[in-house]
Amino acid sequence: MNFSIPDNEKDSLLSSLKIANLSFQQTYPGDKPDRQPVHTVYGGANLFKSDTCVKMGDVALKNLLTYAPNFVVLADVLNLKGFVNLPSSEKKIDKLVKRLDGMSEKKRRNEPAWLPYSVYNKIIKKLKKEAVEDFRIDFEDGFGNRPDDEEDATAVNAANELAKGMKNKTISPFIGIRIKPFTEDLKTRGVRTLDIFLTTLLEKTKGKLPGNFVVMLPKVTITEQVTTLIRLFEIIEKKNNLAPGTLRMETMVEATQIIMDDEGRNPLMRIIRASEGRCIAAHFGTYDYTASCGITAKYQTMDHPVCDFAHHMTKVALGGTGIFLSDGATNVMPIAPNRGEKLSKEKLRENTESVHNAWRIGYSHTLHSLINGFYQGWDLNPAQLPMRYAATYNFFLSSYDDAVFRLKTFVERAAVSTLTGDIFDDAATGQGLLNFFLKAMNCGAITEEEATITGLTLEEIKSRSFYKILQGRRNKR
Repeated sequence: MNFSIPDNEKDSLLSSLKIANLSFQQTYPGDKPDRQPVHTVYGGANLFKSDTCVKMGDVALKNLLTYAPNFVVLADVLNLKGFVNLPSSEKKIDKLVKRLDGMSEKKRRNEPAWLPYSVYNKIIKKLKKEAVEDFRIDFEDGFGNRPDDEEDATAVNAANELAKGMKNKTISPFIGIRIKPFTEDLKTRGVRTLDIFLTTLLEKTKGKLPGNFVVMLPKVTITEQVTTLIRLFEIIEKKNNLAPGTLRMETMVEATQIIMDDEGRNPLMRIIRASEGRCIAAHFGTYDYTASCGITAKYQTMDHPVCDFAHHMTKVALGGTGIFLSDGATNVMPIAPNRGEKLSKEKLRENTESVHNAWRIGYSHTLHSLINGFYQGWDLNPAQLPMRYAATYNFFLSSYDDAVFRLKTFVERAAVSTLTGDIFDDAATGQGLLNFFLKAMNCGAITEEEATITGLTLEEIKSRSFYKILQGRRNKR
């Protein structure tokens, strides 16, 4: 067999290409298999207590059961698949619920009412077990500008409450604080709160941070703001004997200048690089961003076209980097306008209509985010939680069968390649399919056992890496 390219020249060229390829892979390692919370709940620091997340679950569950006492009501409000064929009388609904309750999950899946029934019951289970996945103790918009002595005292109190929640295991699995931005007028206050809060917390816990702790830096527009926070992290870590790199941050996308700078470039990648590996997520600020675009308050919604543009620009800039992306919040709260114990039928009807209308808006916004590849968003009130999970569970469950078929086929293709000794180099696509099931399992949409239908074992699924799965199967040949 004859060749035109000398081995030494070929090796030299491929060695140079290897350096470039590895550099690219380091910049774009792909989506992280780590758990990403489906939401972040923001609450004013002055209101935070050690059991805030637990109480939010109670409020959310009460809200759901009050305005959707059964799955048929919820299906009707949200127009879930099959809602038109569901019974309307309480007697028939009770009979249907009892029949579905008595079925195995496998048999229940063949029922027309399976999807709305499953969504409703999974919401209840989630609200009882882990209503809040991620919580941000807010010293910015949710707290406002207050006298320094008041914010100082709040920072101390919030840190003590967090320490108490860590001890009592009543905090969310992901948690952190949002400080004020490092703009010229607020930078000093932001740094002061960061220092007081972390110093107090670490003294109280003897140097221990809660799991998945993060600091949110809002209104970022230039790299120097991020660099400053990283230098401050280093000082705090050294002073408190924390391992270098312990403190992590998030940035916010809430100004047009972070989408396009004064030279017509998207600065997001430079913002991320300025964090020196400490930034784990970029969150979208719906209302600040729409305001920066000149959108009036009435039309500042998550599904506004200017938001979709910003979302796509963010995904283009940060796609494949492993940075988690989060959408913003819905500002229509599902809270009844009429209060009191002895309300007239008309007032009760007004309450129900108001809450259901807010449900539809929140559900629609969350589903819009999910369809556009944003698997996380913000919630501002516990009454919003039921619709967060309604949209999330509907999204995953309605796509479940198709995703099972695609991943199962992909696993079989990989198995054939393994057995024949061929190189299967499309692990990134497999990871994307695997991530669908990881996200669905993390939020409670499906169980680990339901994911094994794909042909993967529980051990393989728990590895959270399609590349490791392929390696493991090759090693067993």
